[in-house]
Amino acid sequence: MSIKVVCQNKKASHDYFIDEALEAGLVLLGPEVKSLRDGRANLVDGYAKIKNGEVFLYNMHITPYPYAHYLNLDPKRTRKLLFHKREIRRLIGKTKEKGYALIPLKIYFKESMAKIEIGLAKGKKLYDKRHALKEKELKREMDQVRKRR
Repeated sequence: MSIKVVCQNKKASHDYFIDEALEAGLVLLGPEVKSLRDGRANLVDGYAKIKNGEVFLYNMHITPYPYAHYLNLDPKRTRKLLFHKREIRRLIGKTKEKGYALIPLKIYFKESMAKIEIGLAKGKKLYDKRHALKEKELKREMDQVRKRR
């Protein structure tokens, strides 16, 4: 099983506590797939919402493929995510809890199919972010001390 990661949302782990990660399919058009294969995507401002029993991805930017002149698409258009019904029902219950959101974590190709990893996330407060940075810095220092020995 070959997996090729296209892009990751590194800011998500800084801004949110990721409780759970789910894999979903993406509904894309031809030029968008070619752009993804070239690695031309950005997840930083993206988020997902559930509408009428379907999950949609908003504000994910896929740069238009330069050689596709027959189909001009909006780079930030709304894209449908493919989940099983039972997963959507469970996500509806989870997102109704206060503070939970659906955040895209990474896009990748799994056996030539475009997939996206969506995280069920809860927002961090400023003091949580500071604490996480401090722990990360301490861990880095400890690793450096171990390497010197």
